[in-house]
Amino acid sequence: MSVPPESVVPPPASEQAAAGDIPAEERTWAMMAHLSALLGGLLTASVGRGWGCFVGPLVIWLVKKDTMPFVNDQAKEALNFNITVALASLVLLVLSIITFGIGLIIAIPMWIIIGVAWLVLTIVAAVKANEGVRYRYPFALRFIK
Repeated sequence: MSVPPESVVPPPASEQAAAGDIPAEERTWAMMAHLSALLGGLLTASVGRGWGCFVGPLVIWLVKKDTMPFVNDQAKEALNFNITVALASLVLLVLSIITFGIGLIIAIPMWIIIGVAWLVLTIVAAVKANEGVRYRYPFALRFIK
C-alpha cells in the first residue's frame, strides 16, 4: 500500500472551510476593513485624537456591502467596534471636563487601556478576517446591524 504524495493530500477540513468558502479577494477586503481603522486612527491622531478610526471601515462597508457578504459582515463589525471605542473616549473626555481635570485620574489610565485593547483587537480581527473567520469583537455596541 503506497502513500500518496503531499501534493495530492487535501488540507485539513478546518483550513478548507476557512479558505475555500470565502474568496481571497473578499478576505483581503475584510482584512482591510479592520486595518483601515488603524490607518484612520494614526492619520488623525495629531489633529483629532484618532477620531478618524471609523472612516475606513465605513467607506469599505458602503462600497462593498452589496457585492461581498463577508466584507459586509466584517466591515460592519469593525465600524461598530470603532464607534464604540470613539464613544468611550468621548465619555472619558467629557468626564475630565466636567470634573475640571480631576477625572483625568481615571481617564488617562482608561485611555491607555482602551488604546492598547483597540490596537490588539484590531490586529487579531484583521488576521482572523484574512483567514476567512467571521470575527466578533468581545465588546462592541451593535449600532449598524
